[in-house]
Amino acid sequence: MTITPIRALPTTAPRTPDRRTRTGWIASFVVGVIVAATYIVYAAWQWSQFTVKSWDLSIFAQLLDNYARLQPPIVNIKGDGYNLLGDHFHPLLALIAPVYAVAPHAFTLLVVQAVCFAVAAAVLTRTATDSLATVAGGILLGLAFAFSWGLQYAAEAQFHEIALAIPLITLSLSALLERRDLATVLWAAPLVFVKEDLGLTVAIIGLLVAYRSRKPLGLWLTIWGIGWFAIAVFIVLPILNPQGSWAYATNANPLTLLADPAGLFHPSKGLTLTLILVISGGLVLRSPIALVLLPTLGWRFLSSNHGYWGPSWHYSAILMPIVFVALLDGINRGPATRWAWVRSYSRHGAAIAVTAATLLLPTLPLWSLLTRSAWEPADRAEAATTILDTIPAGSSVETDIGLMSYLVDDHDVYWLGNTNPTPDCILIDRIAGGTPNEWGTALEVAARLHPGVTYHVIAKQSGYELACHEL
Repeated sequence: MTITPIRALPTTAPRTPDRRTRTGWIASFVVGVIVAATYIVYAAWQWSQFTVKSWDLSIFAQLLDNYARLQPPIVNIKGDGYNLLGDHFHPLLALIAPVYAVAPHAFTLLVVQAVCFAVAAAVLTRTATDSLATVAGGILLGLAFAFSWGLQYAAEAQFHEIALAIPLITLSLSALLERRDLATVLWAAPLVFVKEDLGLTVAIIGLLVAYRSRKPLGLWLTIWGIGWFAIAVFIVLPILNPQGSWAYATNANPLTLLADPAGLFHPSKGLTLTLILVISGGLVLRSPIALVLLPTLGWRFLSSNHGYWGPSWHYSAILMPIVFVALLDGINRGPATRWAWVRSYSRHGAAIAVTAATLLLPTLPLWSLLTRSAWEPADRAEAATTILDTIPAGSSVETDIGLMSYLVDDHDVYWLGNTNPTPDCILIDRIAGGTPNEWGTALEVAARLHPGVTYHVIAKQSGYELACHEL
C-alpha cells in the first residue's frame, strides 16, 4: 500500500457564485431529496411487512422516549433499570429528543436515519462536484455513495446510533479534502459522543490535519479523540454498566483470537475488504484519508465476535464516507504520479466507482423493493395487527423481538431473555421472534419466567401468542 504524504492533498479552487456552483448546490439538494425519499420508502416497506431485524430499534425508541421526557436513559428492554449509557457511549443521541417528542414513534427513528444519510449524500455530491469539476459526475458519485453497500445494510438493520456519524464524518473529511482545517476539526469533534470507538477515528483525522498543516490544531483534535475514548471506555461505561465493566471488553480483546488463529483470515473479513476496494476502484489506497478506516476495521477484525467481520448490518456504514472521500482524493492525485497507467486509470476513477456501485445494486437490500411480490401484504400482517390491538393499553409487556418495535410507543416493554419484574402480558412470536422453541407456548413461557403467577391466553393467531393475567 503506497501512501502519498498528506501535504500533497490538492487544494480545491475557491468557490465562486458562478452558474456551475449554483447548479452544484441544486444538484446536491436534489440528490438529498432522492436519497431521503428512497430510504423512507424502504423503512415504510419494512414497517408494513412487520420486519424486525433485532431489538435495537426498540432499544433506541425507549432511550429517546426518556430523553424526550427529560428522564435518564433507562432502557428496560436491556434489563430492568438498565442505563443505556452503560452499554455504548452515545450522548449525542439526545439531539434527536425534540424530534421524538413531536413524533413519539419507533418509525420516527427510521426517518431520522434516512435524513442523516440524505444529508451526507448531499454533502458528498457537493464535494464531488467541486473535486471532479463536473455536476453530472458529482451527482452520480453522490448516488453511488448514498446507495453503497454499507449504507444499505445499515438501513436494512434499522436504526443505530451510527446514523449521526454519517453526516458528521462526511462533512469533516470533505473539509479535509478542501484543506479547511478548522471545519475538519469542528465536524469531527462531536463524533466522540456518537460511539466510544469513534474517538480513535477522530484521533486519526487529527493526525492527518496536524501532519499536513504542521500546526497544533490537529494534535488537539487527536488528544480530544483519545481522551474521550479513554474516558468512555475506562470511566463512564464501567460506572453506568450494571456489571461494573465495559460490556464489550471481551469482544475487544484480540488475544481471544489466538485460540482460533484461522479467524484472523476469515473469508468474511476478506469480503469486507474486497467490497471496499471494488466500490473505490482500488483508488482508496492512493489516499492518506484511507488511514481513517483503520480504527473501525481494527476493532472489528480483531474482535472475537464473528458478526463484526462481514459487510452486513450497520458496522460498515461509517466506512462509506471515508472510502468515497478517499476515492476523490485518489482521483485528484492521479495527474501527479510518475506512472502513466495510474494517471490514465485515475481519470476514469469516478466512472469505475459508479459502475461498480451499479453492478452491486441487485445484491443489496433496496433491490427488494423492485420485486413483484414486494408490495403484497405480509403473510401475517393481519394477525400481527389483531394481536397488537388486543393488548390492553398502557400494560407492561414481556416479549421477544417479533413485535417489539410496534409495542414500545405505548407500552412498558421488556425482553423475555432478561430477569424482569412480572409483566401484565407475555407475547411471543413462535415463528420469527427468537423465543426458543423448547420453551413452548406462551403459558409455558410464563410459567418458566414467572412461576406462581397465573396467566390466561388472550389471543393466538399465525404463530403469535398473547397471555395476560388479570389487570
